Amino acid sequence: MHVADSHDLIRVRGARENNLKDVSVELPKRRLTVFTGVSGSGKSSLVFDTIAAESQRMINETYSAFVQGFMPTLARPDVDVLDGLTTAILVDQERMGANARSTVGTVTDANALLRILFSRLGQPHIGSPQAFSFNIPTVHGSGAITIERGEESTLQRTFTQLGGMCPHCEGMGTVTDIDLSQLYDEAKSLSAGAITVPGYTADGWSTRMFSESGFFDPGKPVRDFTETELHDFLHREPTKVKINGINLTYEGLVPRVRKSFLSKDVDAMQPHVRAFVERAVTFAPCPECGGTRLNEGARSSKIRGISIADACAMQISDLAEWVRGLDDPSVAPLLASVQQLLDSFVEIGLSYLSLDRSSGTLSGGEAQRTKMIRHLGSSLTDITYVFDEPTIGLHPHDIQRMNALLLRLRDKGNTVLVVEHKPEAIAIADHVVDLGPGAGAAGGEVVFEGDVDALRASGTLTGRHLDDRVTVKRSVRAASGALEVRGAHTHNLRDVDVDIPLGVLVVMTGVAGSGKSSLIQGSVAGRDGVVSVDQGAIKGSRRSNPATYTGLLDPIRKAFAKANGVKPALFSANSEGACPNCNGAGVIYTDLGPMASVATTCEVCEGRRFEASVLDYRLGGRDISEVLAMPVSEAEEFFSAGESRIPAAHAILQRLADVGLGYVSLGQPLTTLSGGERQRLKLATHLGERGGIYVLDEPTTGLHLADVEQLLGLLDRIVDSGKSVIVIEHHQAVMAHADWIIDLGPGAGHDGGRIVFEGTPAELVAGRSTLTGQHLAAYVGG
Repeated sequence: MHVADSHDLIRVRGARENNLKDVSVELPKRRLTVFTGVSGSGKSSLVFDTIAAESQRMINETYSAFVQGFMPTLARPDVDVLDGLTTAILVDQERMGANARSTVGTVTDANALLRILFSRLGQPHIGSPQAFSFNIPTVHGSGAITIERGEESTLQRTFTQLGGMCPHCEGMGTVTDIDLSQLYDEAKSLSAGAITVPGYTADGWSTRMFSESGFFDPGKPVRDFTETELHDFLHREPTKVKINGINLTYEGLVPRVRKSFLSKDVDAMQPHVRAFVERAVTFAPCPECGGTRLNEGARSSKIRGISIADACAMQISDLAEWVRGLDDPSVAPLLASVQQLLDSFVEIGLSYLSLDRSSGTLSGGEAQRTKMIRHLGSSLTDITYVFDEPTIGLHPHDIQRMNALLLRLRDKGNTVLVVEHKPEAIAIADHVVDLGPGAGAAGGEVVFEGDVDALRASGTLTGRHLDDRVTVKRSVRAASGALEVRGAHTHNLRDVDVDIPLGVLVVMTGVAGSGKSSLIQGSVAGRDGVVSVDQGAIKGSRRSNPATYTGLLDPIRKAFAKANGVKPALFSANSEGACPNCNGAGVIYTDLGPMASVATTCEVCEGRRFEASVLDYRLGGRDISEVLAMPVSEAEEFFSAGESRIPAAHAILQRLADVGLGYVSLGQPLTTLSGGERQRLKLATHLGERGGIYVLDEPTTGLHLADVEQLLGLLDRIVDSGKSVIVIEHHQAVMAHADWIIDLGPGAGHDGGRIVFEGTPAELVAGRSTLTGQHLAAYVGG
């Protein structure tokens, strides 16, 4: 490939972000470049923390100048030269926000287009597009208005704003019921701590509001309350009261709990608060709107017998066919836009979703592909698109379509940068950058730069493994029993009956949307003895890190305290030891409203998170900030012997190393970990639990070709120890290594939901009766 001049290059010189070691690369514009290398080799540091971060910084500076310096200045990435950069659009693995009002339709603008369509063609005609929006309530009002024209006149006017929101559930689609037994202990009095809601301590102000209200005796057990007293305690409407001479508004416990807890995002709550909500609150479809979120008027207006609620509940492939059958010249451009958007869903492998699906329930891969839809129809050119493993969660059959979409973006005249491990995705690259040679401190260098054919001959770890083909396991383990599943019908499953062998390695596969996760999460996870490691987001704030998440920090803090004769709380960045300037966060966050928040390193602690005096205390010659900066592999050695020997910490670190996270630092914020790293972190935590059956959802996510071998070794060790392992997986190397394969399909959504194969990998390859069998046969050369 010939590059005309420097204007056709993105040039990077001396990049040193995170573990990068003065990296210099020249990336061709308007080409597809794939960045690969072992996990933790520095790919994301180069692509996201250097190239994409500089683009975001430049955009931020432009806006800052526009609003006259209101926005803070972002720190420039640690790089000597970075030029030739165009505006970058990031499409990462981050799950979409779990806002209860966010759906697949709202985040892709599909709902907005459908609302316009129904406002034009729906019969009976009920109003403007907002009459079909579940986020807009119907409002009525009346009053006097004064018209200042000539002689002033006062007129009476009424107005109505017609919205589509269901008034009963307020557009949420679900209603909540509260288990009163979780709010209070009826055997206790208020002064003895009857209220069991988090934050309501016996001597706290929240409880005093009740005990000093005068509506009941605070020394009397709740079970002895009269009917009136119990009503006042639980359900009384807002009432003005005076407590200690202060005028306050008293309200019953139930409405207070609803306002304090049910109006917030459950996933953003602290763990103990989230646990309370999950115990105390039950969710059910709204009986008035049937879970559609829309009021009766919005549901009554139809096009060819289909309401907007019906349309949003359809599988997207079916909805696309329905829209294709509409023909009205008055809305022809609108129909074309809707059709193009829905076809994009089908092209990208999300045809099995529905527009009313809550965006918070999408997997990382589904969320990333949903974000891509916004850009597929874009007419922008000379943009830099940055993708973080877009093949996550895709069956080999679906990866071919993803490749075609990436090439289409490139062919529009855009620069496409992709972080990837899959050989099928690397194969379509115009340019490959391979980082390594190892992970963490052993990586951070460009070990190869060139085309795919040159990569194969390069001798790098990626080059050597690029054409790896495993052989199908001929001798499989014998099952010790079976886990019976009968009549599974979650989501698209069609009364599935299956016996899942125990004591062996079982791989469940099938195209995306075929029903794999529905079968496992709906019929296997939650049973006694089952430890499930799914793709759900890790619960925790941006203060969380591997040390806090795994419980590793507790024994470390105690060891520091014992060695120095002080309190353990000093060694917590969330407690007494926190830097007073940043409150232990290490960074200062600036909220920019509709734009992404900006984080700048704290100038006082320089990102160490601790007060200066705390760093005078040492264990094994290291202070607490230095310990948290250690990678897992170094910490494992540090806590294994001498003064710093902590057996409990060493055991946790061993599990982290076993799952391939030896390069991750103990204090690295969880928000900076990739989707695959987070899942392996969860796996390491669960390996310490007691359980006979482990269920893993795509554990190869984010793993380099060479790292998959280490994972297979770990799975073998778990099975050989007497456990059972069930893996939902698309990676052919894992399929070939299985003792038993269960293949779902044959398609996605309502075209799937059935068992299309059960047997050994050898039988699947020999039969070639399913899409999985055909791709696995091609992979192993069978």
